[in-house]
Amino acid sequence: MYRSVLAFLIALGCLGAAHAAGPDCTRPYTLALHDHGLLYSAQTGTGIDKDVADELVRRSGCKVTVSLMARARIWQLIESGALDFSLSGITNANRDTFAAFAWYFSNKYYLLVRKDSGVRSIADFERNPNLHIGVIRSFRYSASANRLVDQLQAESRLSQAGGLGPLYQTLMLNRIQGMIIEPFDYPTLEEAKIRDITTIIEFNDPPVPHGLIMSKKALPEAEQEKWRALIQGMRADGTLRRIFEKYFNPTLAAAMVEF
Repeated sequence: MYRSVLAFLIALGCLGAAHAAGPDCTRPYTLALHDHGLLYSAQTGTGIDKDVADELVRRSGCKVTVSLMARARIWQLIESGALDFSLSGITNANRDTFAAFAWYFSNKYYLLVRKDSGVRSIADFERNPNLHIGVIRSFRYSASANRLVDQLQAESRLSQAGGLGPLYQTLMLNRIQGMIIEPFDYPTLEEAKIRDITTIIEFNDPPVPHGLIMSKKALPEAEQEKWRALIQGMRADGTLRRIFEKYFNPTLAAAMVEF
């Protein structure tokens, strides 16, 4: 009898410790998704980031209100502390001052160009003053892609939009001749009207880590570590790989989540 009671008390203590180690759920949290290809589709309400968000909510046990926002707005609210989380974010020196990250995948970036532009390399695009590039407002990319974007912006050869849809339209109309894409945009590229007029050029950069974005103003460092531990657990037990395999072939999925 004594042993049974002791075992029960030990188990109860372990359960309490496990609960204490998890995120603080005494207040509700906010998380924003952005409409971007396979990461999240506002039209279908599905995507990788939605699956990751659902799993984070389940594992944390916290109440999390999930909404849809433009990427530029997300970064503004993360910086102010009015938004707790977003997903698939990449860092830079400025963002490091107000956001913390928990990495869960990495990917490369590519330049999608019109075939009739005559571009065969990144340098070809850079040298031709008649060529313009389109980007999503507040997006940053890999090192070489960022250098190209910054240079073309300085030369007034940059168009910005709130999402991929308007960029594809301006590309089809030849108002821009190129745009930066990533694997989440592949399904759209399978559409014949876009595939027939474009080609893809790879930036010679290593894959860029993407992660859960956490507002430093809204979340103390100790809480950031608890949410980071949830992401690490999802990587360790194969959950993230299974999520990515819903959208990509196993080889590409593995390359994106095992880095």
